[in-house]
Amino acid sequence: MKSVAGAGVVVTGAGSGIGAALARRFVAEGARVVLNDLNAASVTAVAESCGQAGAGRAIAVPADAASEDGVAALIGSARAELGEIDLYCANAGIARRGGPEASEADWSDSWNVNVMAHVRAARLLLPAWLERGSGHLICTVSAAGLLATPGSASYSVTKHGALAFAEWLSLTHRHRGLTVQAICPMGVRTGMFDGTDPQMEKLLGADAIMPDDVADAVMAGIADGRFLILPHPDVARMYAGRAAEPDRWLAGLNKIQQSLEEDPA
Repeated sequence: MKSVAGAGVVVTGAGSGIGAALARRFVAEGARVVLNDLNAASVTAVAESCGQAGAGRAIAVPADAASEDGVAALIGSARAELGEIDLYCANAGIARRGGPEASEADWSDSWNVNVMAHVRAARLLLPAWLERGSGHLICTVSAAGLLATPGSASYSVTKHGALAFAEWLSLTHRHRGLTVQAICPMGVRTGMFDGTDPQMEKLLGADAIMPDDVADAVMAGIADGRFLILPHPDVARMYAGRAAEPDRWLAGLNKIQQSLEEDPA
């Protein structure tokens, strides 16, 4: 897929942030878009704000995009609205602070939303996509999936898992017409990174971008088909450095961790 014009698109987590920006851009480019979020009021408002552009239109479908039953209901509703899903953006995500001491619920929620939502969507989408020889999955991963991030073990671990699943799908099915892409930004000004957390501001604030900047990068990524979509281009250099010198990379992150502990503000 080089263009989303006329495509049937689903965007999860579309009630705000990156998901809302993607939905608006897809509609502007002429796609027929199902917007999904747990927050019915927010996703309905975003859908109404999308307007129409030629064949482009927006339909709000509030639902749980993580649980097995919720994903099945969402994909069923989206197919009823669109006829078939050409592009599925597994964008919904959550971040929970802490390490192994974080609660079982926080770890379970992180796993379900950040990883299993992608697995459950792929399970339902792949048969039709592979049969017709085309399909497109975009996973919002985060630079944390390529690198790591202080402060949240569950976020780092599950984002690594999301990246690994996207890689597996691509290496397994790309010869059968499946396109898989992973969006890996650093700081983006969304509800999860809204300026209220001093540690996150110290860690990511200087390079933070807006959701519309991510949408720009995604449109460029769709046009050229590359697997990694990097709204912060410097992430590629960091990723290469991590692979080449892992001990140096970990030592550097540990220094950042120490600075956060010494001066959390």
